[in-house]
Amino acid sequence: MLRRAFFRCVASVGALAMVGLGSAGAQEPPRLRPKEHYTVGFSQPGSASPWRRAQLDSIRAEAIKRGDQLIYTDAGGSADKQVADVNALIAQGVDLIFLAPRDEKLLIPAVMAAKSAGIPVILLDRTVNPSLAQAGRDYVTFIGSDFVEQGRRTAEALTKATNGNARIVQLEGLPGSSPANGRRKGFEDFIQAHRDMTLVASQPADFERAKGQQVTEALLRVHPDASAIFAHNDEMAIGAMTALEAVGRTPGKDVIVVSVDGTRTALQAIIDGKLLATVETNPRFGPVAFATMARYARGEPIEPWVVITDRFFDKTNAAQFLDSAY
Repeated sequence: MLRRAFFRCVASVGALAMVGLGSAGAQEPPRLRPKEHYTVGFSQPGSASPWRRAQLDSIRAEAIKRGDQLIYTDAGGSADKQVADVNALIAQGVDLIFLAPRDEKLLIPAVMAAKSAGIPVILLDRTVNPSLAQAGRDYVTFIGSDFVEQGRRTAEALTKATNGNARIVQLEGLPGSSPANGRRKGFEDFIQAHRDMTLVASQPADFERAKGQQVTEALLRVHPDASAIFAHNDEMAIGAMTALEAVGRTPGKDVIVVSVDGTRTALQAIIDGKLLATVETNPRFGPVAFATMARYARGEPIEPWVVITDRFFDKTNAAQFLDSAY
């Protein structure tokens, strides 16, 4: 435990130092030379969830379609390993790195190492702390959803469904990740404007189904009068619904549940009346990621944030999109 904390501290200090060097040196990301085919690195924080697997499938399919070579790394849930993974991609001399950072701060050294090596980085689905690294200077761009808006939309749906009166348990995603930070902010900012929407407990469950169930079980013992649950992703929501059923409470009736991601399992739960709504986080990044890379290689200006448009699923449209969900 102490050893891990020490290395995280070292990584943070190193990140700050490298940001300073980057600011004093190159004021833009490394360029990408136009050529017919590229060797591209893709670093994911893990691949255990359906969302991560769908994203990987999309990236792989687009690489094959374009004739590019893809080198994939899976950090297995470790920020330290992901930094090492990026360093390994740098050592292999890839042309560009797609990076889905596990943590907003701890992956700064990886971003800066790639920049120093002359390899451009495009962030996918998660971003990094903007006070430490910036799009258009240290990396090319961030491609992803508006996490704050996702949180706001779930809060709005929950407020409407409960007539503005609920005792809410929040299951947070991975601490330090941009989706967890943004979704929490958007949700909490919205409910603060509604006096009877009370957040009684908020605890991380790391975007994992099993942890979502475990945390919900523990929180229900402390807050048996909870009437609503906001989960930062569908996997935790499914775990929460399992926990509710285990104590004889009916999801969708006794406790209203909302979440984020838009998985097939979540859409089926909406159809079954267990889940009120989920805000989509589209995992199919392949086409937009490689198209953005191609634009950058042509020398086109790239916006600092390539926004992914997300749909909203509830009982009015869940059946319509079930077959196309991942």
